[in-house]
Amino acid sequence: MLVVDDSAVIRQLIRVNLELEGFEVVTAADGAECLDVVHSVQPDVITLDVVMPRLDGLRTAAQLRADPRTSHLPIAIVSACTQLDLERGESVGVDGYLAKPFEPMDLVALVRRLVTGREVRRGCGASEEVRGVRPQRTQ
Repeated sequence: MLVVDDSAVIRQLIRVNLELEGFEVVTAADGAECLDVVHSVQPDVITLDVVMPRLDGLRTAAQLRADPRTSHLPIAIVSACTQLDLERGESVGVDGYLAKPFEPMDLVALVRRLVTGREVRRGCGASEEVRGVRPQRTQ
């Protein structure tokens, strides 16, 4: 599990809640650090904040998807999302969303679903859970 957020408080909050549920957690302070450590960490899931210095969460997700070594990793946005963030996240292949502030049990549920291969959209203006494949855009 790789948790990426520029707030040390949020990184610690996410880490503690996931470690209490038995997950091994590594943290990074921004997208650039995430890309530096992802290959050595080999996480089961990556959570990304959207607004971060150096490299934001959505650009980080796009780079992870473009790299054959990381393109398969489940990615969740854990952020104060806007509708534009949701649309941009879908366009780069983000698998799940959780709006800040969040309940710890919702965070754990999101990570468990992504580990088991299901997509999750909770908060951020989306109420449904989508299982299986990434959502397809309709026109």
